[in-house]
Amino acid sequence: MKDWDAVVGVGLALPGVELGTTYGKPALKVRGKMIAATTAPEPGSFVLHVPVEDKTVLIETDPATFWETDHYHGWPAILVRYGTPETARIAVLLARAWWDRSTIGARTAYGDRP
Repeated sequence: MKDWDAVVGVGLALPGVELGTTYGKPALKVRGKMIAATTAPEPGSFVLHVPVEDKTVLIETDPATFWETDHYHGWPAILVRYGTPETARIAVLLARAWWDRSTIGARTAYGDRP
C-alpha cells in the first residue's frame, strides 16, 4: 500500500466498510469498529487490526513492513509502513480484519476467512 488512499481503496471494496474516525483521525470501520486507521505514531505508517497472536509472526517475517511500539504491545493492532512491496499481503490482512469484525451473515456471504 503506497499511502492511506490505497488502503481506503482496498478497504471500501469490502462489504459494509465505511470511512469514519478513530481518535479524531481517518479510519476504516465495519459495524463501528476500526479495522485500519491513520493513528500511527509516524506519518509513514497506519494501524491495522490484527489478532495479538499474529503480530509476532508478521514482525519477524517482515520487519520492514510490520512493526509496533510499546503502546501497541499486547493490543490487537499492528503498525504497517506505507510503500512496501507487500500490497497483496496487506490486502489479505485488511480482509481478515474486516472478517474478524463482521457479522456472521456477512462472513457467510463472503466465504472462509481470508
